[in-house]
Amino acid sequence: MSSVEEFRTEVREWLRIHLTGGFAALKGRGGPGREHEVFAERLAWERHMAAHGWTCVGWPVEHGGRGASTEQQIAFHEEYALADAPARVGHIGEQLLGPTLIAHGTEEQRRRFLPPIRAARELWCQGYSEPGAGSDLAAVRTRATLRGGAWSIDGQKTWTSLARDAQWCFVLARTTPGSRRHAGLSYLLVPLDQPGVEVRPIVQLTGTSEFNEVFFDGARADAAHVVGVPGEGWAVAMATLGFERGVSTLGQQVGFRREFDALVEAARECGALADPLLRDRLVRARIGLDALHAAALRPDTAPPLAKLSWARWHRDLGELAMDVRGAASLLAAGDAGDPYDLDDWQRLFLFSRADTIYAGSDEIQRTLIAERILGLPKEVRA
Repeated sequence: MSSVEEFRTEVREWLRIHLTGGFAALKGRGGPGREHEVFAERLAWERHMAAHGWTCVGWPVEHGGRGASTEQQIAFHEEYALADAPARVGHIGEQLLGPTLIAHGTEEQRRRFLPPIRAARELWCQGYSEPGAGSDLAAVRTRATLRGGAWSIDGQKTWTSLARDAQWCFVLARTTPGSRRHAGLSYLLVPLDQPGVEVRPIVQLTGTSEFNEVFFDGARADAAHVVGVPGEGWAVAMATLGFERGVSTLGQQVGFRREFDALVEAARECGALADPLLRDRLVRARIGLDALHAAALRPDTAPPLAKLSWARWHRDLGELAMDVRGAASLLAAGDAGDPYDLDDWQRLFLFSRADTIYAGSDEIQRTLIAERILGLPKEVRA
């Protein structure tokens, strides 16, 4: 048995033994559009995983991880999804900030922040997007000034996932007065539990609020809590985005496959398979899913291509689900107490619209593909 298969078996057996008892009720809970579900219980599960060494498996051993290879990390995420284990609550710290600090942080920053991330004692959110600076991230207007040994931060971030539950936020802010676009930005580590920080939930189409607005009004960050060189934070921010599109997407695709299989079964039960057009669309969706999986296993697949492909596939699956269910898809199964009680298919249809926006909208991904991969002339900008 290869080391990868041994690792996969170890993951599978640990999940079989531990995802039982009180934790068994967490199966399938959480995830996009459902991050509000049993959050405290999922946090307890995360800490249970940490106590047994199953968080941050891809981090180097010297930083508290298992030093798992890329193939082993793929196996971990696939087995985790196959076990229907609950959505992770610490993934922003583990998969985005942690690798960024390992690559670009100081030794002091790594000692301070990596252990509580690994132990699921401190949760993080990502302070990138702003009104007017979403997909065009270089238009950031949040500002920070170094005063009296600390950064003073003023501005607004939006679409900040899980900010209500996080204790810290890594914030891209403009620290060089008069700078424009990619220059003069810094990558700051900001505590959220302080005066000068206000988090406002954004109610989504699904009725949930995993996205938030975050307002900074004289908020403070320690002078030493800037990652990389002040004013050169763009490169650090881009490194984080690279980690965001890493091997965990293989686990995401296991979830996609589960949704697809459930939709085929729903089509069979309601008689939709008798419609040749719907059958054709289901077959095309299955072929698309296999293509996503094959592309994700290729080390040379460009992140913009991968993001554009899976976001559109998942959005199309939500639309296909509505067509399979027909007129029933238009009615919420609520009552007077909760008239907006969505079923899983309605939630998939509504929330998968966000897939084509977050982590870089489809339009931005196409521009990146055109300019950076195909070498076409750059888009004319004002």
